[in-house]
Amino acid sequence: MTRYVSAAELQDLVGTELEPSEWLEISQDRVNEFADATNDHQFIHVDLERAKASPFGGTIAHGFLTLSLLTHLLSEPMVVPKNTAMTINYGSDKVRFLKPVAVGQRVRAKQQLVKVNEKKPGQWLLKTSVNVEIEGEETPALIAEILFMHFVEA
Repeated sequence: MTRYVSAAELQDLVGTELEPSEWLEISQDRVNEFADATNDHQFIHVDLERAKASPFGGTIAHGFLTLSLLTHLLSEPMVVPKNTAMTINYGSDKVRFLKPVAVGQRVRAKQQLVKVNEKKPGQWLLKTSVNVEIEGEETPALIAEILFMHFVEA
């Protein structure tokens, strides 16, 4: 659930790990749709038979598909300033893909608030450290530092 907090509370939450997101299954349909949207039809993502003979033993999600799901995975357990009118993805400071996500596996995101900065009055930049976990695996799918800009109404 999204938590709306005051500016002072935001600062107090730096270093706090937030609730993890819900688990999300990575289906072959989702991978195929991402391949179509990005014109990335490498066989390890979309060709079930050829992918079986790969080191992955089957089809895997694109790393950038997993990364793109962060908008969804981070939205519910997000902490935002009170009176936020709009939130935009502001980018990332670091992204590393550590383990491929096999089709059929479930992922979820865990995040820790790392930095809070009021860039201008009413514009809050929040940085979170994120691990995308794969259910039943020790190594995360990816780690990243993600930035969101929150626009607060006066």
